[in-house]
Amino acid sequence: MSSASQNYRLNDDLLGPVLAILDAYQDPYLAQGLVSAGCVNKLSMNGKRLELGLCYPYPCMTQYRDTVMAITKKLAVLDAIDEVECEIDFQPASISAIGGVEPIENVKQVIAVASGKGGVGKSTTAVNLALALAAEGAKVGILDADIYGPSIPLMLGVTDFKPVSPDGKMMTAATAHGITAQSIGFMLADDEAAVWRGPMAAGALAQLLNETQWPELDYMVIDMPPGTGDIQLTLSQKVPVTGAVVVTTPQDIALADAKKGISMFRKVNIPVLGIVENMSFHLCSECGHKEHPFGSHGGSKMAERYQVPLLGELPLKLNIREDVDNGTPTVVADPDGEVAALYREIARKVGAQLALTKVQSSVSISISDDE
Repeated sequence: MSSASQNYRLNDDLLGPVLAILDAYQDPYLAQGLVSAGCVNKLSMNGKRLELGLCYPYPCMTQYRDTVMAITKKLAVLDAIDEVECEIDFQPASISAIGGVEPIENVKQVIAVASGKGGVGKSTTAVNLALALAAEGAKVGILDADIYGPSIPLMLGVTDFKPVSPDGKMMTAATAHGITAQSIGFMLADDEAAVWRGPMAAGALAQLLNETQWPELDYMVIDMPPGTGDIQLTLSQKVPVTGAVVVTTPQDIALADAKKGISMFRKVNIPVLGIVENMSFHLCSECGHKEHPFGSHGGSKMAERYQVPLLGELPLKLNIREDVDNGTPTVVADPDGEVAALYREIARKVGAQLALTKVQSSVSISISDDE
């Protein structure tokens, strides 16, 4: 992994043991030691206080406290160190998996969230993933690419937003729950449908993407329409997508269609970051009994077959649907709850997979302090 800019100011007798301890600490998402993963960018001593700087290539802010406590405990075995002062930063690289496509201004990485068929909770997953990435410390935007059935305005509670164009060229985007959002739904009346042929829909999507005033974003999450038609191909070939997340449910018919989505991304050389199995199980609110109404282990078997990670298994719960219907997705409606924790875990895995994808690709962009 490309390392962050290093600023090591320790004598040789101490530097070796400190680096060895830090590299023995395995990051659970990168599956590497902190030194090997390039996360250590500062080491200096102030008396008997070690000043440590870490820079992660994926967002994991909710894990900082536990990480610092674990590292401090390991470094405490060294007589030269009485305390550890740790500063942690997050700096993703700017990456596209598609060569020859211009990057989106102000956007570092693009995540496509897709499914082979409708009705599997893809949009709910995309919205909560975007909010979970933000909860982990990233600057995030979401683009509603479902031209025919836009749902992001309702899910984020910004149905009244209307874009304006201050300069007659670029249009504004909505802000909700700390993320930026754009959708064709902002431009249609409540009962109005976008009745367009494929090329027109793809053109409208390109406008939404390229003519929006996006702020500086670490990640743009694209909620793709279901299927593998014109819009999906346009996104896969003309948008600087970094990686894709495939959403499915456990039943065979959804899995069969999800496989088509994986095949499409692989044909256009977009890395599949992993699979999210939605509606994986149901917990009885009365007795806690766990049921699998749509079958079991479908997502894990598909992940194993295609050699991609199973990013998470989400429960079938009434409040997940109610939260998006009310415009406050579960990650913000119940941030300390079990479901929000699952989404944040998925977000950390997605961010780490993007960082690892960068290493495996031919793109070589180092992370530096001034990036």
